[in-house]
Amino acid sequence: MGLKGFAEGGIASIVAGCSTHPLDLIKVRMQLQGESAPVQTSLRPALAFQTSSSSVHAPPPPPRVGIIGIGSRIIRQEGTRALFSGVSATVLRQTLYSTTRMGLYDILKTKWTDPETKSIPLTRKLAAGFIAGGIGAAVGNPADVAMVRMQADGRLPLADRRNYKSVLDAIAQMVRGEGVTSLWRGSSMTINRAMLVTASQLATYDSVKETILEKGLMRDGLGTHVVAGTPPPYKGAVDCALKTVRAEGIMALYKGFWPTVSRQAPFTVILFVTLEQVKKVFKDFDF
Repeated sequence: MGLKGFAEGGIASIVAGCSTHPLDLIKVRMQLQGESAPVQTSLRPALAFQTSSSSVHAPPPPPRVGIIGIGSRIIRQEGTRALFSGVSATVLRQTLYSTTRMGLYDILKTKWTDPETKSIPLTRKLAAGFIAGGIGAAVGNPADVAMVRMQADGRLPLADRRNYKSVLDAIAQMVRGEGVTSLWRGSSMTINRAMLVTASQLATYDSVKETILEKGLMRDGLGTHVVAGTPPPYKGAVDCALKTVRAEGIMALYKGFWPTVSRQAPFTVILFVTLEQVKKVFKDFDF
């Protein structure tokens, strides 16, 4: 296999990541709605007596704003260029995370393919996706953390903004202020998510594409590729989830759901369409 699988996957992922970056930024901003609201550290027992004179009531959370509202607010308050805040981190993240996961998936899929039938069962494709996704997420987590920091920085008060100049500057500031381990903050959740995404995304694409070609429904071209591709205030992930639910309710865990869906659909299509075109360019090269 050499490095070709890594190069093809990396180039396709960078193109897809940059193309859908504004949607990813809007998703992060939606997920951070309510983050600045104070969270009570001690909850009053349900049977405690009420004392009207000493009761402290938290202010009601601000009304939720949708995809269009968040996007319009970013443009109005920060300018159109703000939609691409943290795009350098996206490039680094895709270079580390997606290059690794797609290259490893290709290697494992080739290794586990039956040499006689030239086929590989879906279970092995899923296993290859789990392994490749987990390793890729571990490698790319520093860029992932930096990307979220850069995307979220614009919503902070001017006095509190870190004004990252680039992804390297964001990583350097984190290391200086919080230590090297901060680059892998939240890595357990990132790895779990990446394993599920990679297994479902790559295995599904391969299987759907193979079925379309075997049944002669479409020829191997752009149409087939599009059809097959459509589908720290906290101590840890659990502490983050508990505090979020306490402060904002259970549905707060699904903030940014629709932006996630609207970002993943075009990302997946662009990823695999670009990947197939890059493979055509690299087919005569061995490296």
